[in-house]
Amino acid sequence: MTDLVQLLPLALLGAILGLDVVSFPQAMISRPLVAATAAATLLGEPGRGLLIGATLEMFALETLPFGASRYPEWGSAAVVGGALFAIHPDASPGALTVAVLAALIAAWVGGWSMVQLRKLNARLARARHESVASGSKRVVEGLQVFGLTADLVRGGALTAAFLAVAIPAHQYVLSRWATDPRVSRAVVVALAASVAAGAVWKVVHAAPGARWLLLGGIGVGLALLATR
Repeated sequence: MTDLVQLLPLALLGAILGLDVVSFPQAMISRPLVAATAAATLLGEPGRGLLIGATLEMFALETLPFGASRYPEWGSAAVVGGALFAIHPDASPGALTVAVLAALIAAWVGGWSMVQLRKLNARLARARHESVASGSKRVVEGLQVFGLTADLVRGGALTAAFLAVAIPAHQYVLSRWATDPRVSRAVVVALAASVAAGAVWKVVHAAPGARWLLLGGIGVGLALLATR
């Protein structure tokens, strides 16, 4: 059971990774493969974090975070998924399924929260329109610092709130899980693979020469695998 001492570092990690998604530093540490592994490592289960991180990464391949479009917030969500999956090192049946579902819900809510934060930032900027238009350094920097701080708080609060609710819910569901674990895992992997395949196809289909790069990458990967 994750107590408050474990929850606080996870919330801090979710805050930092949620900030990385858009605001700062955009260093790709918020990708599910990294974020879920980091969260599970805090709980002593890096291998399980890597497993669910790879699964969530396949879902996240569909996300194209361009401009002001709305998209899932994978940084904090992957922390939630990685932490939930790491809680059950005994590979409880359904653990992966429920953890992935919780992460997907958290990603959707996180995307919504980023939109609300953008609206708040826009309202604050409009209220200071004259100062911004005149090039006031103090006002512009103040708005930037507020936006960064608010996004940091958003990610941390989202992670803490989801974990506080999801941990007991996760344990309750797993205590009553009756589906064959092989079936539930196969469903999760099939769904993730289909989403990833669709995302790859969109890029390969539209970008000139991308098919050859894909085939070349697959060939290099198979060659490296054969040498092991």
